[in-house]
Amino acid sequence: ATLEALLDQGIIPIVNENDTIATEEIRIGDNDNLSAQVANLIEADLLILLTDQDGLYTCDPRSNKNAKLIAEVGPEPFSKELWQSAGGSESGLGIGGMMTKLQAADLARHGGTEVIIARGSVENILMRLTNGETSGTKLLPVVNKLEGRKRRILSGSHTKNEIVIDAGAVQALSRGGSLLPAGVTHINGSFERGDAVKLVTADKKSVAVGLTNYGTADLQKLCGKQSAEIETILGFTFGDEAIHRDHMVLL
Repeated sequence: ATLEALLDQGIIPIVNENDTIATEEIRIGDNDNLSAQVANLIEADLLILLTDQDGLYTCDPRSNKNAKLIAEVGPEPFSKELWQSAGGSESGLGIGGMMTKLQAADLARHGGTEVIIARGSVENILMRLTNGETSGTKLLPVVNKLEGRKRRILSGSHTKNEIVIDAGAVQALSRGGSLLPAGVTHINGSFERGDAVKLVTADKKSVAVGLTNYGTADLQKLCGKQSAEIETILGFTFGDEAIHRDHMVLL
């Protein structure tokens, strides 16, 4: 939600995991995989990973003169040979090498994001790539955006945060509808806007997982209320739905 709010204001956030100050408990491990997670989170169209090589090669070009640049990798699963082609970086700039870039690319591809691995020292490389110029290695997404979103939502199905819904809401969801505040009876747990929440019946039957438009404090005020009352009750609105159908997966 924070990243989306910044982007909505025209602000480009810088997300970085500093090798020297990141704690083991919360660290991702490298900025390549961190960038892939951010790309999936904001449903980015393109993730550009910059390195000290022209792209991904069939083998390490520094030790094998027969190495060839791979222009494009299709949506199929990475082959064993492709994984073996990823060697370590000798630039000394942080933790990540080509292997972590390939891992990050695979993570982003499974979220529906296209990836380009290219040389960072090329002049105006970011502008050139975003303008459609061919450079480096392009890796095509495994799934489309909708499927990628569903996978990310389902990854939150282990959450203990629950929205309890009535029988009418269950029927509406089964017909492809959104969850409206009127169908919410009460809330278990604590969550913020944009968090994954499980939708359950009064007898604890799991119905769906979705990304909520409202945090716990706000949604508690809206339980059983009509959507037309949201702005009057809260003084603002993030939409008529507690959870929109596009951000929900039925279980």
